[in-house]
Amino acid sequence: MLKKTGLVMIAFLLVILTACSSSSGSSSKKTIVMGTSADYPPFESVDTAHGNQIVGFDLDMAKYIANQLGYNLQIKNQDFSGLIAALNSKQVDFVMAGMVDTPAREKQVDFSKTYYESYQVVLTRKDSNIKSVADLKGKNVGVQLGSTQAALAQKLNKTIPMHVQTWDKVNEMVAALQAKRLDAIITVDTVAYGYTNKDKSLEQLKIVLNGKTQADPISVAFPKNSKLKAQFDKVLQKMKTNGKEAQLVNKWIKNQ
Repeated sequence: MLKKTGLVMIAFLLVILTACSSSSGSSSKKTIVMGTSADYPPFESVDTAHGNQIVGFDLDMAKYIANQLGYNLQIKNQDFSGLIAALNSKQVDFVMAGMVDTPAREKQVDFSKTYYESYQVVLTRKDSNIKSVADLKGKNVGVQLGSTQAALAQKLNKTIPMHVQTWDKVNEMVAALQAKRLDAIITVDTVAYGYTNKDKSLEQLKIVLNGKTQADPISVAFPKNSKLKAQFDKVLQKMKTNGKEAQLVNKWIKNQ
């Protein structure tokens, strides 16, 4: 009787140990932290209608990549101007925030392959007299702090004097534009679409310099020498060939 009870107890313990092992195995995936600035639709924004979740093109891209690589994904939302500092201080593992790969940024971080290319535009009100870049002369123009548009505005300011204002968040600039505290915003076409689709009193104009529209390569940013770069590049290439990238572009950008 004692022998049989002992065998039953051993079998019971083995079942528990097996269950614990499989349970811990399912939660043993490494977590990677994505830094973003959720004020940049359709790349990332806060969905106030559904529990203030952060949603967007970059979020869906990051979720797919993390899943393909076997990582859990954690999101850290902060001001755009502090994202590179967050990378270099190891507060986040990578950044996806509609960030453009520029020579200046390449000195501080490593970039993935380009996963989208956007165009620089002027976002303004339809009732304004701004119909080209030249019309920004003497106007109050908003740009996001730390963005490539801020650098472009300073460049334009040398030949087209304007009153450039730097802001932390795009949505706050748009509110100022609608309230006529700003005359225009320099941003990118994809972000401008997110606002012009909702507010028909706004319009966007492509910025053309020396006969060329200004295009920007958007990439994932990593700390220097991060092993994640090669892993992300592999999945990004796969997404181009299997149609997943095109699917997300259609969902968030072309069909928004």
